[in-house]
Amino acid sequence: MSTIDANLAAAHAEVKAEIARTDTKTGLLLAFVGAVLAGTWSVARDLPLNPAAILTGVPGLALLLGAAGLLLRSVRPNLGGRHGFPLWATLTAEEITDTVSRDLAADIAGLSRLAVAKYTGLRRAVDLTQIGGALLVLAALLALGGAA
Repeated sequence: MSTIDANLAAAHAEVKAEIARTDTKTGLLLAFVGAVLAGTWSVARDLPLNPAAILTGVPGLALLLGAAGLLLRSVRPNLGGRHGFPLWATLTAEEITDTVSRDLAADIAGLSRLAVAKYTGLRRAVDLTQIGGALLVLAALLALGGAA
């Protein structure tokens, strides 16, 4: 294996590992957002909500729902892609060998774009989660008497 082939293989493995890390982080954040939404619903049903709490809580919930949407979009399978699994599923064993040997750089580029898109969605979802969570904390404080 030449140095270029070894470098391409290492870059390919690195990009695939980054996609896996991003998907893991996305799954964890999606579980957290779901738990916060469920917990908020449970708590809000039992609290007497004043108008100030509602005015801060509703946007907080909306931001968390937006974060959940971004996270779901980030982990949604892309079966129409030109690289990775969808491509391999359409090829014979011999065609896969030929494609990998001449097209590894293109696959790295495609997977890298996918990783950046996933990372960007994850970053935006984290931002929305932080803002939405802060609004929900403020709403809870207002509901418990902070606006009295």
